[in-house]
Amino acid sequence: MSNTLVASNFPVLNALGSLDAYVNAVHQIPMLTQAEEQALARRFLGESDLDAAKQMVLAHLRFVVHVARGYSGYGLQVGDLIQEGNIGLMKAVKRFDPDHGVRLVSFAVHWIRAEMHEFILRNWRIVKVATTKAQRKLFFNLRKSKKRLGWMNAEEVNTVARELGVPAATVLEMESRLNGRDVAFDTPVDADEDERPSPAAFLIDHTADPYGMVEAESEEESSLDTLHEGLGKLDKRSRDIIQRRWLKDDSKATLQELANEYGVSAERIRQIEANAMKRMRALFVA
Repeated sequence: MSNTLVASNFPVLNALGSLDAYVNAVHQIPMLTQAEEQALARRFLGESDLDAAKQMVLAHLRFVVHVARGYSGYGLQVGDLIQEGNIGLMKAVKRFDPDHGVRLVSFAVHWIRAEMHEFILRNWRIVKVATTKAQRKLFFNLRKSKKRLGWMNAEEVNTVARELGVPAATVLEMESRLNGRDVAFDTPVDADEDERPSPAAFLIDHTADPYGMVEAESEEESSLDTLHEGLGKLDKRSRDIIQRRWLKDDSKATLQELANEYGVSAERIRQIEANAMKRMRALFVA
């Protein structure tokens, strides 16, 4: 019995309307007696009777709603939790053995909760808060064990740790995860807003070399000093030509423009520029 095949036979699951309408609909479905449940289970196991499986699932949809409402404090849609719980119910019906002497509702609760737990852990945070089996158990039990909102004090931490059989440090770590919030890894922070930097700002740049950075800054300062010294040793016309030909950020003057301004040929401007550059270059290699 596949989940898709069973779900497609449930008109109540495909009905349009609100969650309240769905809840009212499933509560109209009659519950099964133990004898009826046993008979349907044997029909499904022995004859692969999908109609028998359908009746068992439909009769227990109200129980899935009841379980889903117990997880409403996680900030997720109850309708989504019900949908996941229904998948768990179908898995339970597929594996239910009537010869074990237990009711389907007692057997199915494990599968229903398991599907809801997986859904909550996948969607409660972008970053997973619980990955191991022990962490998952602590995640759900810790929320039940907390008696009030806010951070727990030392006595409460020790009590929860003792009840759950875990170290106090593990309880504190999980509480920190539960109280945390998702933060973008590299979101730029507005300098005018009082916000914490994103996690990317705390990464270590292993390519950075503090000594090299200081040396580079020192060399840059020394080069600027040498440049200013070289310009200071030039005559006014040579200095003006160098500045306008090489040190202007906006536009570079052409040889002909300078030639027209100084009343000489463009070749003469080129010679003055070459001599000035030669004198300044000598300062850098000295």
